[in-house]
Amino acid sequence: MSLVGVFCLAAGCVPKPDALAHNRHADLTIPKRYDASQPPVPEVSQGLLALFADTRLRSYVDRALSHNPDLRASAARLEEAGFNIRKAHAPLVPSLSASAGASRSQSLLGPVPSRSSRYAAALDTQWEIDVWGRIRAGVAASASAGAAALADDASARESIAAQTMQAYFDLVATEKLLALSGRRLASFQKSYELVKRRFEAGTGDLGDLDLARTDVENTRAQLSQRKDSRDQSARRLAVLTGSYPSASRTSGTSWPSLRRGVRAGIPSTLLMQRPDIDAAYQRIRAADARVTVAHRDLYPRFSLTASTGNQSATLKKFADSNFNVWSVAGNLAAPILDGGSRRAELGAANARAKQAFAAYQSAVLNAFREVENALGSERHLLGRERSTRNALTAARSAESRIRRNYETGLVEILTLLDTQRRSFNTEESLINIQSLRYKNRVTLALALGKGL
Repeated sequence: MSLVGVFCLAAGCVPKPDALAHNRHADLTIPKRYDASQPPVPEVSQGLLALFADTRLRSYVDRALSHNPDLRASAARLEEAGFNIRKAHAPLVPSLSASAGASRSQSLLGPVPSRSSRYAAALDTQWEIDVWGRIRAGVAASASAGAAALADDASARESIAAQTMQAYFDLVATEKLLALSGRRLASFQKSYELVKRRFEAGTGDLGDLDLARTDVENTRAQLSQRKDSRDQSARRLAVLTGSYPSASRTSGTSWPSLRRGVRAGIPSTLLMQRPDIDAAYQRIRAADARVTVAHRDLYPRFSLTASTGNQSATLKKFADSNFNVWSVAGNLAAPILDGGSRRAELGAANARAKQAFAAYQSAVLNAFREVENALGSERHLLGRERSTRNALTAARSAESRIRRNYETGLVEILTLLDTQRRSFNTEESLINIQSLRYKNRVTLALALGKGL
């Protein structure tokens, strides 16, 4: 048996593990509809930027997409992946190198010392013949890694856009809550003045005056806290847009229209729409290709080398002469004993492929969970907002009626203050629920992979 045959037989004793990319949906149950989706189906929106007709919000998102530092880092990683693909292609073509040298020697043997000079120049080329497809598998791995980087970049852009939109809605909510605290303070001050007049007229109680003042001071403290929350929301929005975290950012202080919805579609389409799932799939393909590289590394390598050059004892003759030395050689190299290093690398590469496979399935299940949560919240938040609006209408009506009754002496101050608190607390709840609805609409579009 030839030496090559022995090498190939030894390598063939190690079977190549099966590729995992084609079987990536094994053990995954994909239903025909989302569990939390119920008719009527909301109106279609094509992407995150089409959700809300708000020019100020759009300007913040555009700035974030252009200046966010995380997106610049993502773009740099994508650029790096492109260079890695070019690097992986390099071994497929012959390499060429040039060398030149000069030496001078002297011998002291004999009656007369002798000196000699030598000048040499050479061109060397080397090319590995990719018989087993090891290099091509490496190229495929780099290409899949590049596709994963491209999907990661798309996912990062969508994530930053969604974070910016949600930060904007946080700013709207905190500004509304700050304004609400201002109105609350004015209302409690008005009640305090009313109690104070009654006390000065001798028809009120000192305890009533203290209760009214307590609500005034508590609201002043709340107003300061709301200012801090508003400033923090503005700073977060500024950082997302790549700016210094200044509190000078403002919102339109009004909610954009929520009439446009997001169509859920069917679960199987999620696998094609979400860039993070595509990135996870590309990583399985890259890991499969690297398993092939590790397996082919067990086989012999064939390479051709060629060299041509010139040698001369004098610099003048060296400069005048053509290349007069050349050589061509074929090489065969194969591992025989390496302490199990290459087989261990094959096992490790296969283990990494299994990790990528598990990460893909985890990404899919998490994506389904995000969609189901957002769809369920979409429905429940709408119900909460309707009920809270009705409660606010009733609370305001009760406050107006009880204030008149207090002015005529029909009810105690505790009843009036409690009614005021209930009215403002209900309005605060409504603002928070509205903020959750807007942020959840963004979350739903992001979870469904609607893109920008």
